[in-house]
Amino acid sequence: MDFSPLKPTAEMLQKQTRPHLGFRQDAWLRLKKNRAALAGLSIIVFISLLAVFGPMISPYSYSDQTLANANQPPSAAHWFGTDNLGRDLATRVCYGARISLAIGIVASLINLGIGVLYGGISGYFGGRIDSVMMRIVDILYGIPLLLYVILLMVVLKPGLLNVFIALGLVYWLRMARIVRAQVLGLKELEFVLAARVLGASPRRLIFGHLLPNSLGPIIVTLTLSIPEAIFIEAFLSFIGLGVSAPMASWGVLASEGVVTLRSYPFQLLWPAVAISLTMLGFNFLGDGLRDALDPRMRR
Repeated sequence: MDFSPLKPTAEMLQKQTRPHLGFRQDAWLRLKKNRAALAGLSIIVFISLLAVFGPMISPYSYSDQTLANANQPPSAAHWFGTDNLGRDLATRVCYGARISLAIGIVASLINLGIGVLYGGISGYFGGRIDSVMMRIVDILYGIPLLLYVILLMVVLKPGLLNVFIALGLVYWLRMARIVRAQVLGLKELEFVLAARVLGASPRRLIFGHLLPNSLGPIIVTLTLSIPEAIFIEAFLSFIGLGVSAPMASWGVLASEGVVTLRSYPFQLLWPAVAISLTMLGFNFLGDGLRDALDPRMRR
């Protein structure tokens, strides 16, 4: 049977169709429709603004001690109240946001710098190189992350710099495994074969073709790893292995608030709310990015 092309009618020409959108534009439109993700993004922006400008506009310092004002409830002078040494809790919570967000940023940079590179090289070369590299990851991954970090902190002694070092040694393992899996699936596709035939070097293939096409899972993993790093720092500080006094980490504030929980519960309330909101914000945003960057959900 012979077929002839359908001639467009005036009605077909006037029919409105969806304009062509690039992948990033389509992902942004889907992200904007996700109310939970936008709420999470708003929380992150709000916490970030508090961390940057809160201690600057506060009339108090995070380390000022005024014993005459010790254990005061929330008031106009001290919005969150004061601790057992008379220090303003609102200022210390805002200052603690700086430390927690710094931990999250450092963790994301570690994931990006070590995990992506390690996983990309392992997945691209495969064979014996991949086997050796991933056996190292499997050995390290066999120990729970929190236990590993606690053991390192016992050896390195408490301190913010040592928290960075402890996270830097082990925090990239999950990212490396995810990137390796992505690269293993992508390197056999036609566009990679075409680039290899045209003489592209392994470096160009990894950084110019494979990793950019793995950007969606990388961004999602990066976003979801930040709250985990914040929780690890808070837990370490809570048990006395993290940030040292007088620095005001959320974990330090929670540890101090537990001591006076029955008499002054507000001293534990504010750092607990700050930790919970930050973790919820990043998790909501990470879930939204996972849906927005999934090509299968594109219409």
